[in-house]
Amino acid sequence: MNNPGGKKRSLKPERISHTLPAVFDEQSRILILGTMPSPRSRQEGFYYGHPRNRFWSVLADVFSEKIPDGNNEKENFLLRHHIALWDVLQSCRIEGADDSSIRDPVPNELELILSRADIRAVFTTGRKASQLYHRLCFPDTKMEAGYLPSTSPANCGQQSYEDLVRAYSVITAFL
Repeated sequence: MNNPGGKKRSLKPERISHTLPAVFDEQSRILILGTMPSPRSRQEGFYYGHPRNRFWSVLADVFSEKIPDGNNEKENFLLRHHIALWDVLQSCRIEGADDSSIRDPVPNELELILSRADIRAVFTTGRKASQLYHRLCFPDTKMEAGYLPSTSPANCGQQSYEDLVRAYSVITAFL
């Protein structure tokens, strides 16, 4: 088997179940969905936990605030700005944090949030989250999802920081 990157690939990645609770309250107005928490996020116990992921710094710049530090500050930041945060998938087979390796996806029950909050817009972070949302969730939610570029360190070369801030600024129109 040709493996040009030298990474060890298993034939059948392990099934990972989503372990982080959805962040939302009845005041949430937008729902931002990633794909699945990365190993680092699961280790940290909160979303976008990799120190080089630009999610938190981008949102801080969108709202002209300091970057939230720690899980409680991050949760308070989201709720203060009426943002619900979760992921498209409840479980899947995945190698590390590589969205392209996702197999056997099972969607989260988004109705948990949609039935309790006045969600006015849904956004997905990254192409894979967008594809999976439209295939697995849209038939139930009937809510179109706006695309937001991935803030992952793996995508740093594809999107400038300034472009990310501009792209994420669209969320403010729904708050």
